[in-house]
Amino acid sequence: MADITVQLVSVDRMIWTGQASIVTAQTTEGEIGILPGHEPLLGQLKDNGVVTINPVDGERIIAAVQGGFLSVVGDKVTILADWAVLSDEVNSSEAESNASQDDDELSKWRGQAELAAVRRAGN
Repeated sequence: MADITVQLVSVDRMIWTGQASIVTAQTTEGEIGILPGHEPLLGQLKDNGVVTINPVDGERIIAAVQGGFLSVVGDKVTILADWAVLSDEVNSSEAESNASQDDDELSKWRGQAELAAVRRAGN
């Protein structure tokens, strides 16, 4: 079975790279699934979105993302996020606190994205 090469990158670090069987991402046009052989694509990531990667080997990767782009060329998927964090790096109580803030919009959005990733991961 064919695989896709995936890179999940934020402005400040490489989040994850490897081979996967499928990638799903929330874009401004809706949720999209990328399988090997997908047509070329450039999509804008949804603010407060979630990206899910099913690696060929290992556990499913779930990340909260804040803005950015998704590019598909051949069997390579590159996810360039303005900000991203893996669901297992999220402190749920801190994310809940941030999500309920009214005075700091960016922290609120990131908290909401983190909570969405944690929920999808089932943590």
